[in-house]
Amino acid sequence: MNAVGIDISKDKSMVAVMRPFGEVVASPYEVSHTAGELERLADFLKSLNGETRIIMEYTGNYYLPIAHHLHEAGIFVSVVHAKLLHGYGNNTIRKVKTDRADAVKIANYGLDRWLNLPEYTPEEDTRQLLKIYNRQYAQYTKISTMLKNSLVALLGQTFPGVNKLFTSPPRKSDGHEKWYDFAKEFWHCKCVWELSEKRFSERYRKWCHKAGYNFLQSKAEVIYQAAAGRINTLPKNDCSQLLITQAIVQLSAVAESRFAILGEMQRLATSLPEYDIVLAMGGVGEVFAPQLIAEIGAVYRFAKKGSLVAFAGLDAPPFQSGTFESHNRHISKKGSPHLRRVLFQVCDALLKKSPTDDAVYQFLDRKRAEGKNYYSYMTAGSAKFLRIYYARVNEMLDEMNIEI
Repeated sequence: MNAVGIDISKDKSMVAVMRPFGEVVASPYEVSHTAGELERLADFLKSLNGETRIIMEYTGNYYLPIAHHLHEAGIFVSVVHAKLLHGYGNNTIRKVKTDRADAVKIANYGLDRWLNLPEYTPEEDTRQLLKIYNRQYAQYTKISTMLKNSLVALLGQTFPGVNKLFTSPPRKSDGHEKWYDFAKEFWHCKCVWELSEKRFSERYRKWCHKAGYNFLQSKAEVIYQAAAGRINTLPKNDCSQLLITQAIVQLSAVAESRFAILGEMQRLATSLPEYDIVLAMGGVGEVFAPQLIAEIGAVYRFAKKGSLVAFAGLDAPPFQSGTFESHNRHISKKGSPHLRRVLFQVCDALLKKSPTDDAVYQFLDRKRAEGKNYYSYMTAGSAKFLRIYYARVNEMLDEMNIEI
């Protein structure tokens, strides 16, 4: 048997081929990530006598093209968690860390775990795209939060509290929020109270009509009274206006990008068979459903529901030594932080909506009533949600006789 250890880098990889008892078939050598180089590597590996298995580690997205190309060439490929490879074979005082040494270590790991190596199976293009979109959506969400905080700080010097005057959800046409669109037009409190209340109300009505927002006379009165009582620290001049408007332009651009990405995520998710089942689950909705499907992926990858819980890093491994056995264990967190974040958001939505007929909400409410702290019952509720998710999606696929 031939164990091929590949240490992945960005533009090139180090390849070593080993056989049992330390026999070196191919000393570590570099392979560029080009079609020609990978084809030559595949031809060489297929020419070897005996069964050949390729082992590599998860390294961001760098491993994907190599794993996919060699899998398509008909060679067994196994992608192993970096944590497993990192702790393997470190029984030495002298620490050596080179690409060559890592390639040999990965190959030896493959020989030791030969019968238990999981085979790499490429995901569908739809699922890959959905996951990439979700990661980009998360990045834009972070940027949006940062820009909102920055804008609120600036408006605190020209129109304090303007962001709290509106509670409208994001606009369905482009994802804009009314408070910062309003602040772009009325960026200083003097833009409001220097006008008469009647004149401001008429101007606000025209702005709402032009921008596509609902107009309420009572809201115009509230805004006018709020502006009249505000203290500003920045003058009403072109320099101050430039600061505010440029901050809003950036925030608007990010909001539009988030809106476009979410729309594409929803389009991709609706083409997958489990979408309707996931959408119908409590606390999910049209925003969280694509995110859950993106981060969980195809359910067939998990042999049991406990595997899915462990994938999210929500499992609590046992800890026992001698007569001591811990009963206050922490979750492993050796899983997807992106999935845990979405699960916490789903549980938070359940607690806010309080659907009494939902099993996860009942579980959360019971744990909360028992006096568990917030983190404990949210974590336990997330794990229960995943177990129900696993059962419902698998049941639906069995009924439809579908393999994802």
